Amino acid sequence: MDPARALQVAAFYAFAPMEDLAELRGELLASAQAGQVFGTVLLADEGVNGTVCGPEAGVQDLLSLVRRRPGLEGLTAKLSWAPQQAFHRLKVRLKREIVTMGCPTVKPVAGSATGCQADGSPVGTPVGTYVRPEDWDGLIADPGTLVIDTRNTYEVALGSFEGAVDPGTETFRQFPAWVEEHLRPLVAERQPQALALFCTGGIRCEKATAYLLQQGFKGVHHLQGGILQYLEDVPEAGSRWQGECFVFDQRVSVNHQLQPGRYRICHACGLPLSPGDCELESYVEGVSCRHCLSLFSERDRRRFSERQRQIALAAARGQGHIGVGPSPPARHGP
Repeated sequence: MDPARALQVAAFYAFAPMEDLAELRGELLASAQAGQVFGTVLLADEGVNGTVCGPEAGVQDLLSLVRRRPGLEGLTAKLSWAPQQAFHRLKVRLKREIVTMGCPTVKPVAGSATGCQADGSPVGTPVGTYVRPEDWDGLIADPGTLVIDTRNTYEVALGSFEGAVDPGTETFRQFPAWVEEHLRPLVAERQPQALALFCTGGIRCEKATAYLLQQGFKGVHHLQGGILQYLEDVPEAGSRWQGECFVFDQRVSVNHQLQPGRYRICHACGLPLSPGDCELESYVEGVSCRHCLSLFSERDRRRFSERQRQIALAAARGQGHIGVGPSPPARHGP
């Protein structure tokens, strides 16, 4: 077996009306534990959102369990590989939203660009037009298209599509405010023929397009499957993607081949660091970096230092340590 493909990583989501969430949570926990699968799965009335890692058989069993739920039969997953476990824990949580925007009236409909059932009756909130990865470059190369990155600023810093607008948000909750304060005036000024939104795996841009349509914007599109699907489907030669893609697990980032990238996480603040960041005086492994040097007290840094010492001792014994690092500042899914 190729060591680089030892474990499978699956990122997935679907918007669909959900019931009996507590029952599903128990089933997913049992399946993941039996299959040695770790990661995070979020369940809400609006759908499911997760990223998990484990032996291929265990990951596929868990996905099959999710697909047995009404409305989730067509759920797709972005699959990649990792040489070692990408998560330290298994978490299956019940939430109000599977991706937190804080707008309860926005209820995207999975797989629907019209927000209507077969008989034409409305269901949920319409979402933007899906754009296949192979068609994405043509859309965003058009001068009449305004390209919008719906991810957080610390993600955008690692890589993005050429010419994309960075909202500069720290959490997805800030997106609606950015729309009113910045996007609406920008659209009025530029008069674009199309808006093209994207995110890591599709969930945030799908919900963002539903919000934009609800607010009266026209010509709204989003990248089907997100950046991860684009990197899988579009050859690197000629690709309009630049840099690496931040992911919410221990790999930190992936390159165009969906292999672990060159970034690492600061275990103090949870923000990504480039190799150059790790050469700065501000970087002390597990204790501080350029992002957080002024954010923590000396007492905090002493605590971080002790945690790092325990991690080093565990590593010397050939053991993992649960405190190897926090999750990034906020998990918003793929």
